[in-house]
Amino acid sequence: MPLQIFSGEITPILGIGSPVITEGLRRGDIVGLTGGHEGNTEGKKMDVKMIAGIAGLAVFTIVVIIFYNRLVRKRYAALQSWSDIDVHLKKRYELLPNLVETVKAYASHESTTLTNVIERRAMAMKATTPGEKAKAERMLAEILQVLFGVVEAYPALRADKHFQQLMTQMRELEDNIEYARRYYNAMVRDYNIMTEVFPSNIVASAFSFAPQEFFELDAPDIERKPVVAQFTS
Repeated sequence: MPLQIFSGEITPILGIGSPVITEGLRRGDIVGLTGGHEGNTEGKKMDVKMIAGIAGLAVFTIVVIIFYNRLVRKRYAALQSWSDIDVHLKKRYELLPNLVETVKAYASHESTTLTNVIERRAMAMKATTPGEKAKAERMLAEILQVLFGVVEAYPALRADKHFQQLMTQMRELEDNIEYARRYYNAMVRDYNIMTEVFPSNIVASAFSFAPQEFFELDAPDIERKPVVAQFTS
């Protein structure tokens, strides 16, 4: 091995094949490989976190869309069923003036009752929301009961063919209104429940899905009595 003298000391000159150099190179290779492996691991961890975040956001978005669409469908069903009630009520409103004129031909002195029927009919027609309409309908039903009580005192009126036809139409409309009312209230109940329970209530609040009004009596547990009386000839 070549020798070199520095400051009185003999120092061997290391060659390429020196055991020291070879060991150093091996250590350097190990350090380099270890550092590269650690870098790859960190990169993989970042990729996993990013994928998890994107997947979580996608799932959240899908859930929001599902609940939003359900709320839209249930709200539309409630509004559509209310339209059905409104159609039947308008048909009855159109029938009432004919009924009043028919009764007037036999009981003209019952002008107060007949006038009240027309006035409450006008109030019911002006009502727009289910709550307002329900209140007006209760008032109209009360005066109609009074009117049918008056009719009981006029056998000739009860026997009138036109009056009988009107009463048949009124009974059919009352049945349709009652059926539509029950269906509407069922749709509103389902929709309102969805706006209040978790987690759909979060979506409902975020997108302003407000609860809908029921169309019912003051006491919901009391069944609605028929407005049209059954007359005996």
